[in-house]
Amino acid sequence: MFYPSQFQWIGWADLPPYDPFPIGVVCIVTDRNRRQFLSDNFSALGSFGVTAALAGLGQRVVRGEQPDAVSTLRPTSDDTTGLPLLRLPEGFRYRTFGWTGDIMADGIPTPAAHDGMGVISGEGDVLTLCRNHEIGDDGRAIAIKLGHAYDSRAQGGCTELRFDSAKGEWLDSRVVFSGSSRNCAGGVTPWGTWLTAEETVLGPLDADHYKADKVRTFEKTHGWVFEVGHTDDDGNPVPLKDMGRFVHEAVAIDRNSGIVYLTEDRSTSGFYRFLPNTPGKLADGGRLEMAEVVGQSDLRGGFQNGTQFDVRWHLIDDPTLAHSPESLKNVSKEGEIGDELGVFRQGQAKGGSAFSRLEGCWFGNGVVYFDATSGGAAKAGQIWQFDPKQQTLTLLFESPSKPTLNMPDNLCVSPQGGLVLCEDNDYGANEYPQRAFTLSQDGRLKLLAENNVQLHGEKNGFQGDFRTKEWAGATFSPDGKWLFVNLQSPGITCAITGPWKDAFA
Repeated sequence: MFYPSQFQWIGWADLPPYDPFPIGVVCIVTDRNRRQFLSDNFSALGSFGVTAALAGLGQRVVRGEQPDAVSTLRPTSDDTTGLPLLRLPEGFRYRTFGWTGDIMADGIPTPAAHDGMGVISGEGDVLTLCRNHEIGDDGRAIAIKLGHAYDSRAQGGCTELRFDSAKGEWLDSRVVFSGSSRNCAGGVTPWGTWLTAEETVLGPLDADHYKADKVRTFEKTHGWVFEVGHTDDDGNPVPLKDMGRFVHEAVAIDRNSGIVYLTEDRSTSGFYRFLPNTPGKLADGGRLEMAEVVGQSDLRGGFQNGTQFDVRWHLIDDPTLAHSPESLKNVSKEGEIGDELGVFRQGQAKGGSAFSRLEGCWFGNGVVYFDATSGGAAKAGQIWQFDPKQQTLTLLFESPSKPTLNMPDNLCVSPQGGLVLCEDNDYGANEYPQRAFTLSQDGRLKLLAENNVQLHGEKNGFQGDFRTKEWAGATFSPDGKWLFVNLQSPGITCAITGPWKDAFA
């Protein structure tokens, strides 16, 4: 069996001078085959090809060159249903699985709202993925009887999927975690678990942001990160409260230091890091800090590609300080007083900088990539790169217009080089189908896929035009052959394969 990063913690060592918090670790990589080595694309991507690719990308954007968005896509039939659900380049094919409503191996219907996803482990050719379900409704939690529910009145959670990468076949799925709310993104850990994050801070008797006049009957507070395993005896999940209570999005772990990086999906949002007391054991607690981009209190406007800033960090004194401003009571059942931006405002008061809707976050090639979904002069999105060694932040790419790239959300680093970007812009009128892009080795933005889902009851009774619904959860198989990705509505998981070298050319 392999995990996303096969290494052993063997001792303590102080981090380099750029980080004053002495929690760094010395790691040794265990023996593994090529497949296992490539699994590092989930967190470290140390291959020469990727290094060269992203270096080339950086050089291109520094020169101020605009990327291309040229690609020929064609309607492509799903190997599972025969329906032309995606538009893909010539030579690509895909197989869908885990549609909303499909009965899983545990007898439970597949939940809706497929979102963040990652490969957490594998045995032989069989890979295990963990998938979020961004459901904010209250009601009966899925799989309460299995003992995995945090809040019996919250319907969000995670499912586990298995895929045979050699045969190109989906095997089965089941519930592994429930009782959470709006599980949007998250991230894989180097030790083979999934961090799922809640994009809400609602609690008992709070009014919902998204549904007018709706009061949630949750039993517990939300806005946490949870660690999800893949065994049947995980027990009741416990929130990692030291990682903060805010409107979470994605999580990425620097396996060189054990530091966790987190994004916040708000119009005014912060970029955070969590310094664990014990690397690899997040439940042991730690410190939450917010980034200050030196000289820039507000990063929501436009900047030139290649612009670089220094970064310093500020301690969040109370990472649990958050409570919905729409609450019917000033004090929740758990006695917390504050507001929805309680964490952000603590960091801002000390000098922390604001971004516009931070979403996707991925560690690879020794740096952290994240995007500001509505950042930039055109409010169409920005791709940022944070270098932990240099403590610098670089703008890799800012979309000059929505037709070029419209609000990137989830992202991942590809073993073939460059980034995969998922669009999410289905808030209001949208004349463009939702798209997925590659940001190639030389900095070119290239269309990878378009959502082409139009249904008339062919599958699980779904009807309607879903082409403007978001992509989410992009992540590669360890051998780089398969890209796993979700269409959030009506809720479909895809495994895409093809000439990836051409896609990133």
